Amino acid sequence: MADLASFSALQLDAIRELGNIGTGNAATALSGLLSRKIHMDVPKTEIISIYELPEHYGDPMQVVGAVFVRSSGGFECSLIFIQKEEDANLMVELLLKQQFGTYIPADEIPDDMKDSALSEVGNIVLSSFLSAINFVTGTGFQISVPGVAHDLLSSILDVVASIYGQMGDTALLVNTELKVEGLEEDNKISGQIVLIPDPEALDLLLERLKVM
Repeated sequence: MADLASFSALQLDAIRELGNIGTGNAATALSGLLSRKIHMDVPKTEIISIYELPEHYGDPMQVVGAVFVRSSGGFECSLIFIQKEEDANLMVELLLKQQFGTYIPADEIPDDMKDSALSEVGNIVLSSFLSAINFVTGTGFQISVPGVAHDLLSSILDVVASIYGQMGDTALLVNTELKVEGLEEDNKISGQIVLIPDPEALDLLLERLKVM
């Protein structure tokens, strides 16, 4: 089983680059979903212990929206897409405007419809991100039905550590900002993708990257 402390610089660089490619895939898929051009800032990718996640985020009392999925089929892992609540609401507004042709403010959208839209966005982002991993590992994947949560960032990260830490304690954390066509120049949408591979899946990834 790979140990985070024993990763070489070559291994870390290879995984970071894969994270960047996965984020590019996700941005492209999101562009198709929203029918808008999307410019993605260069993502910041880190490999950290799952228990260090709180140190890599901002205000723990900030309310966020999170989409959780579990992947199986050869590369077993857990994935989470986390956004500030205002960014998650903006993403929902953009999706519903594309689907219904009219703008609906987030505070006028029923909670179940809002969560359904956020689930769709998260599913597209995470499955597209994962496709880059599976291309390298040569495995297929099946993603669980997405789960959606709205809570304090500290509470979300506590859940991540307590539940997903039982499956693997290494996390690939990718932060990026998206500039969506039609928004104000300074109105970017931020998001974080957290990939937590099972220990055997991490070993497989390093082997297929030829950096074991």
